[in-house]
Amino acid sequence: MSDIFEELRTALYSVWHRRWFALAVAWGVCLLGWLVVAMIPNTYESKARIYVDVDDVLSEQLGIAGDGREEITRVRQTLLSSVNLEKVITSTKLGENISERSDMDGAIARLAEDVQVDSEEDNLFSITAEVGMSSLSDSENAVLARNVVQKLLDIFREEHISGNRAEISGAIADLNDQLEERKVELEAAEERRLAFESQYPELIGGSQSLSTKVQQSRTELRDIDADLAAAEIALASINSQISSTPRTIVGGANAVGPQASLLQAQSQLAELRGRGLTDQHPDVVSTRRQVEILTRQVAAAGPGQASGTPNPAYSQLLALQADREANVGSLQARRAAIQSNVASLMASQASEPAVAAEANRISRDYDVLRTNYERLLEDREKLRTRGDVVDETSQYKFDLVDPPIVPQAPAAPNRPLLLIGVLFAGIAAGAGAAYALSQLRSSFATPQKLEKSMGLPVIGSISLTISETAKELRRRRLKQFAGATAGLFGVLVILLAIEIVSVGTIA
Repeated sequence: MSDIFEELRTALYSVWHRRWFALAVAWGVCLLGWLVVAMIPNTYESKARIYVDVDDVLSEQLGIAGDGREEITRVRQTLLSSVNLEKVITSTKLGENISERSDMDGAIARLAEDVQVDSEEDNLFSITAEVGMSSLSDSENAVLARNVVQKLLDIFREEHISGNRAEISGAIADLNDQLEERKVELEAAEERRLAFESQYPELIGGSQSLSTKVQQSRTELRDIDADLAAAEIALASINSQISSTPRTIVGGANAVGPQASLLQAQSQLAELRGRGLTDQHPDVVSTRRQVEILTRQVAAAGPGQASGTPNPAYSQLLALQADREANVGSLQARRAAIQSNVASLMASQASEPAVAAEANRISRDYDVLRTNYERLLEDREKLRTRGDVVDETSQYKFDLVDPPIVPQAPAAPNRPLLLIGVLFAGIAAGAGAAYALSQLRSSFATPQKLEKSMGLPVIGSISLTISETAKELRRRRLKQFAGATAGLFGVLVILLAIEIVSVGTIA
């Protein structure tokens, strides 16, 4: 520890012994450094923050909403492309005195380093630009920084809205081309289908449609068989009633007694059955029982009392019989027609499998082409509606949280800190030069240094004795040294004051 202290003490003595040389070096380094700091142009920074609202209620209700976050990310990533940066340069003072393409490429590269687009949140991001041109004044650089950010904001809006419109227009154009191609194919398929169906009408819709027709015909045939069976049963019932009903009755129209009552009862029974009532209906059961009783009474009275008066009940039953026979004949004819149709369809299905396969292929191709064509039409209408929404309302909302402003103070360099740093660098350079000079000369600052260097004991040392005149001269030189050192600090204070005043007058 004592050795380190001794070395430090020796170094301080060496520097102090050559203090004027150290001060001269410090002055030279400080003046040169301050000149370099003064020549560094100020860089001004302008910043804007944007909030993008991607929740578009109208588009969501129309079912045409896109993924807004992906769209904004795409625009943000392409904002600093060479094309956009060239637009910024040509529309601001950055593009002054640029005529060659190489100069423009260099300006684009420098601007790409000075502009940053950072995402702060999902929908919030910032645009920052730093500008410092030596050919412009501080106020012009400050305004230029604001203009660069503003131009980037304009490009951002244009890139999203105009880019969205261009993308929609291009997509619509592509859909129109595809629709024209599908339209030609669909018309050709429709012509093939119509020609085939005109030649094979039973195969309209393909073999699947043919199978469906056969199934429908069989179902209809089963229904007709059921109706025909019911009609035959009803006809048999009428025939049974006719066989048990006499054609004539005894007595005239105004006759009284069992014969007249029987005639009236039979008429009522025929009327009830003509209304469609079954034999189990209470009125039919009661009337039929009355007819049976009256019939026994007429039979007990004997044939001598019968007359040749026509029985109206028998006539009504004959009319019902003719109607039921006509219904049975109609059902039988319809059944025969359907059976013939089923036989024809099954024969076509079984005898011409190649034609049925062709029918399936034509029908399938036509359905696929028509489905694709309708889907393309729907997509085109959605894109047109989306384009109208973008044109009228803009799909997304842009809010400037912090608009770009003209900066009032430079962002870089930190000139006061640099000036102070140059002062300390100058002092360190002076001290280092003085110490290095002391190492070049063979002198010893302390007896201990001499003893260590020679390896011999030092018996004693003689202190320097100076006269009063020499002391006065030393004090005067010390004051001069202090004044020169204070002057160095004074220049620093003046430079700092100048910097503060100049920054305050930028606006």
